[in-house]
Amino acid sequence: MKIKSIELIEINLPLVHFFETSFGRTYERRIILTRVRDEAGGEGWGEATCGETPSYSEEWTDAAWAVIERILAPMVIGAEVERAANVWDLMKQVRGNRMAKAAIETACWDLEAKKIGVPLWRHLGGENREIACGVSIGIQDSVEQLLEKIRTELDAGYQRIKIKISPRWDYDVIKRVRETFGDILLMGDANSAYTLADLDKLKSLDEFGLMMLEQPLPHDDIIDHAKLQAQLKTPVCLDEPIKSPEDARKAIELKSGKIINLKNGRVGGHSESKRIEALCRENGMPVWCGGMLESGVGRAHNIAISTLRGYTLPGDVSASKRYWHEDVIEPAVEVTPEGTIIAPDAPGIGFEVNRRRIDKLTVRRAEING
Repeated sequence: MKIKSIELIEINLPLVHFFETSFGRTYERRIILTRVRDEAGGEGWGEATCGETPSYSEEWTDAAWAVIERILAPMVIGAEVERAANVWDLMKQVRGNRMAKAAIETACWDLEAKKIGVPLWRHLGGENREIACGVSIGIQDSVEQLLEKIRTELDAGYQRIKIKISPRWDYDVIKRVRETFGDILLMGDANSAYTLADLDKLKSLDEFGLMMLEQPLPHDDIIDHAKLQAQLKTPVCLDEPIKSPEDARKAIELKSGKIINLKNGRVGGHSESKRIEALCRENGMPVWCGGMLESGVGRAHNIAISTLRGYTLPGDVSASKRYWHEDVIEPAVEVTPEGTIIAPDAPGIGFEVNRRRIDKLTVRRAEING
């Protein structure tokens, strides 16, 4: 494979409804799409899944644009690689910036799968074509509003409900959810809103039988999480601190948690996700695919990677209509009445990119050539 050019496209995509976490509210997404083309005229699509500000991680939209355009793209364009799995190695000289790297790396996987005429999920080594889906519901203006949203998602068939929590929105809220919906698959995501000083409060959540408590402590920690997990019945799920296979190995050895949310962009793309999935599977650690409010392009890549054997828990891979009035892919991602998504059979990501829609939403564009 020899990449000829990389096109960067920033789009502004308004959400159907605001999404609130402990970081704040999001009303629309500034999303960077990447289109990678090779010398034979083939193309693949990827997405930088970082946020608009460096809150979830150090990466953010404008920084990712700059590092792709000025540093990463020139490393990849014109280089000969045997296969897409080797593209990650071309960018190893650059530290961090994994979401920016993933925007290029995943596009190369899409390109390669199209060239050989196979679905991306199969090319990645996926086995479970039909994946179980959950939803992530942000902090709402009232508990009643939250209960109504949960009811809507359960009626749509979703198998697991994740609610965002914070010190002002936790015990009493979860109690109301349990009283209303009983023994549904339920988890809480704290997005690093607590410290070990909140141990008693976090221990009080054990009574609700949650599937997991996701990232309760600081974003870069695996030491205090080990101390917390030792005192909780509820499984701790690690998110932000797991950026590499080495991070996963250390967390497993320290017993920092019992589950990992494996976000494709956070770890740098498909090759690194595959390595982490294999490591966790060998050590009996379940993983699931987290979401970053991706457009259909990023969502399609999440569907593909979620078919790997180690992804045994429902992920945050849901229907396009939950987030967007109109997505940028065709057909839109849909969920079956049983709360599953069936990975498409078409080559590559399996969806057509809607260029008309993208052109309408585009606010800036750049093409880097060899």
